[in-house]
Amino acid sequence: MAKRAGMMAGLAWSALASAAAAHSPPVAGPDTVAALARGTMEASGAQGLAIAVIDAGQVRSVQTFGIRNASAEPLTPQTIMYGASLTKAVFGYWTAMQAERGRIDLDAPLAVRLARPLPDYGNLDAYGNWGDLAGDDRWRRITARHVLSHATGFANFAFLDEGGKLRFHFDPGSRYGYSGEGIMLLQFAFEADGGPSVGEGVAADLFAPLGLTDVGLMWRPEFAANLADGWTRSGEIAPHDERSRVRMAGSMDVSPEAMAQLAAAMVRGFGLSPAMHAEFARGHMAITTRSQFPSLQPEAPEAERFAMRAGLGVIAFTGPQGPGWFKGGHNDSTANMMVCLEAGQRCVVVMANDVRAERRFPRLIDALLGETGMPWRWEYPDADY
Repeated sequence: MAKRAGMMAGLAWSALASAAAAHSPPVAGPDTVAALARGTMEASGAQGLAIAVIDAGQVRSVQTFGIRNASAEPLTPQTIMYGASLTKAVFGYWTAMQAERGRIDLDAPLAVRLARPLPDYGNLDAYGNWGDLAGDDRWRRITARHVLSHATGFANFAFLDEGGKLRFHFDPGSRYGYSGEGIMLLQFAFEADGGPSVGEGVAADLFAPLGLTDVGLMWRPEFAANLADGWTRSGEIAPHDERSRVRMAGSMDVSPEAMAQLAAAMVRGFGLSPAMHAEFARGHMAITTRSQFPSLQPEAPEAERFAMRAGLGVIAFTGPQGPGWFKGGHNDSTANMMVCLEAGQRCVVVMANDVRAERRFPRLIDALLGETGMPWRWEYPDADY
């Protein structure tokens, strides 16, 4: 009976894979990518754009278009761009690697890693305003899974909250609410009380084994030779920030070439068992809001929610091509998006040093990957559809 059940499960998976493949377009060639890039830039006014195509877990192409700065120097696959919140996906993947090695329990309270109660560490400029949590013991419940699935209960950042104070808006683990502040709590839990540097750990476990040099979790002077500045929605130039600290909420500088290699490694499960890779990508926390931002908006009625769940630093969804996951990265002059599909280990990574490109991302990525079921209107409610 067990053998028959296994055979039936295998047949069901084969049927699912075949159905997914039927919706999957062929890998886009350089001319197709270039044509789509030109259309995106012309329609949006964007000055610079990078597009990477990944198939079978391998980088098939990395192409760049336009310029990297006000001097009209060309954007290249080796140009250092701001990764923004793509950093969170890298952190989630690295944390899954640590869980695989027994260095962290994803479901144990982070409090067990600390020598003192969290509020006793006070307000630390490098991490967060932990002292603000004195008198509210809900911090004792927060786990790594809560952090990486954005279920801590914190605002995105305390300085955006009322009075600039860190506080709980809901019980940890009860719902989704995007929070960079939560990400910084997990980094602190790794590094507190003399713990090893997360930045050094990510470099040793991911960047070095993959042979990546055009990436860093804080500013390096050698980046200046081929660096992308950005453009805002109003078309103003914005100089690239030189981030002097590792902040896993969003400090990564990375070239399109290196980001493509990272995405390829993540979709093929580099350094993870199949079970832990599924843990990273499958989604754990239901998402109940109409859109990604604002991060603490009311929950939407059931009929208005999207079918997706938060995983370990990424968002999981299922569509015509089967399961997939994605992560974006954004600031006033940066727009990034990584969408990966488990079937065929396929991804498209788009990086723009001009936030105006973002409105065209859904059209661009759907043209390259086909219909995925990506919840675009949750991520980009005001995009050009």
